[in-house]
Amino acid sequence: MDETEQWRNMASAPRDGSRILVTVRSSEQGPAEVDMAYWSRADQFGEEGWRASDSSPGRVVEYAEPELRCWMPLPTAGRASMPSPWEGEDVPLVDGDGI
Repeated sequence: MDETEQWRNMASAPRDGSRILVTVRSSEQGPAEVDMAYWSRADQFGEEGWRASDSSPGRVVEYAEPELRCWMPLPTAGRASMPSPWEGEDVPLVDGDGI
């Protein structure tokens, strides 16, 4: 698997509005899944935060930080299938957690 196709810690996810793949944690609503999301600045439809890429005005799908486990860049064109959700422990930060 190409390094660009590796799951990464959410703390390193881009917050510039670019779309990324995220693993949504499992919950009482269902098992973990992969979704496409982006960081949105506050606007008339809600506060800043992670939104599903299929959100539309008046129908915003937002994710709270704890709902998202990890992220990866969108795959290159021609990829055969969507990656599986991350099933391991939380993905560590490459450079450490640091406080």
